[in-house]
Amino acid sequence: MESNQMVSSPIRTAPLVSPVSILRYWGPVFMYAGLIFFGSSVSNPPESVSSLLEEISDKVLHLCEYGLLGALAYRACRHGAGIWVARHAVIVAVAGCALYGLSDEIHQLFVPLRQGDPLDLVADSAGATLGAWTWRLMERRAGQSSL
Repeated sequence: MESNQMVSSPIRTAPLVSPVSILRYWGPVFMYAGLIFFGSSVSNPPESVSSLLEEISDKVLHLCEYGLLGALAYRACRHGAGIWVARHAVIVAVAGCALYGLSDEIHQLFVPLRQGDPLDLVADSAGATLGAWTWRLMERRAGQSSL
């Protein structure tokens, strides 16, 4: 028997990402992005929203809104995408959320009584960054505690 036999690893036949995992991880991202789009389409927000905006800055609301989107996007990039995206999940999630924030501000230019604000885009991007990093840190801590 030859000692130079090749040892082969098993061939992977299953897809890296299944349709179920795509739905599980990307479904919440798209649903929440749709909710943001719907909110941006309203010309006159309800009285409860208007009174809330008077009490706190709308930049804080943008920060929180996109913080959640950033966390959901990071989770989807990390667990519901290919290997390259998973390795660069924070960058991809933040970039995707920032682009979505830009599209949202452009969308508001066409909604009566609404306007696009570059500072809202800054708050959106900062919120997405905070959300993605927070989710990343939570996952790492959860992984360390299970060891």
